[in-house]
Amino acid sequence: MKIAILDDYQDIIRSLDCFKLLAGQDVLVLHHTEKDPAKLAALLTDVEVIVLTRERTRINEALLSQLPQLKLISQTGKVSSHLDLAACTRHNVAVAEGIGSPIAPAELTWILIMNTLRQIPQAIEGMKNGQWQINIGSAVHGKTIGIWGYGKIGKMVAGYAKAFGADVLVWGSETSGENAVKDGFRKAAIKEDFFREADVVSLHLRLNEATTGIVKAADLALMKPSSVLINTSRAELIEKGALLQSLRNGRPGFAGLDVYEEEPVYNTETDYLNMRNVICTPHLGYVEKNSYELYFGKAFEHVTGFIEGKPSGIVNG
Repeated sequence: MKIAILDDYQDIIRSLDCFKLLAGQDVLVLHHTEKDPAKLAALLTDVEVIVLTRERTRINEALLSQLPQLKLISQTGKVSSHLDLAACTRHNVAVAEGIGSPIAPAELTWILIMNTLRQIPQAIEGMKNGQWQINIGSAVHGKTIGIWGYGKIGKMVAGYAKAFGADVLVWGSETSGENAVKDGFRKAAIKEDFFREADVVSLHLRLNEATTGIVKAADLALMKPSSVLINTSRAELIEKGALLQSLRNGRPGFAGLDVYEEEPVYNTETDYLNMRNVICTPHLGYVEKNSYELYFGKAFEHVTGFIEGKPSGIVNG
């Protein structure tokens, strides 16, 4: 069966142990994102199975209508707004949903919190340029770490904060608040208090119609000049243009970002990359060897099961 694996930026997937599951199949691996549906469809001629690398490619009517041979899409991780399930169903394309782990994204979130507060990358860059101790950072201990979204990742980040002697303040759904309180953490009474009080605000929400643009410029304006905004979830959670302008206005004073509205980011003139108060990583949240083995292993299992007439993980009928 002809299988295409999309968006393997690092050319790493063939080296994974789990890739052996596809032995004997006709596998095409694409290393660059193609956003034009017509151009992408031309690369996927006669493809029967697509394996998606998380949400890097949008699957919609415009693409599906040009792939008549497609039978299965195997998603690494959870299906999200990048994939039009209804359109897949109309085109008789089964969609298999994978599994994920909070460990790698939670660890990266904490790395960004530590590095942003202590300004470690700036200090390293200064030393490379012959400068010594060019700045002074701030410790996590005693800070209030605000977590919006107390799911698997948010809960893990809260545990890290507790271990470092920080206070945890949670905002989100009623269930999130209740679970946080049960775990011994505080729930903000209102959203305004959450943004005013937190020294660090870390976003841990899934992107959907309800959460798109949920963080407003007015929310960011309430943050302290010394505060930090961390986003390892999705850039679109923040009102378009709001974070950049807020950083220029000095509230919050700093940001640690792993996600961007347009990815991948190759333009070195991108605003965030040229701001000394912003630390950027290239969407590394889940990009870690054990996570890749887990995500792609399950995706490939869904593919082999489908080929053998034993489909599993199908979420659209």
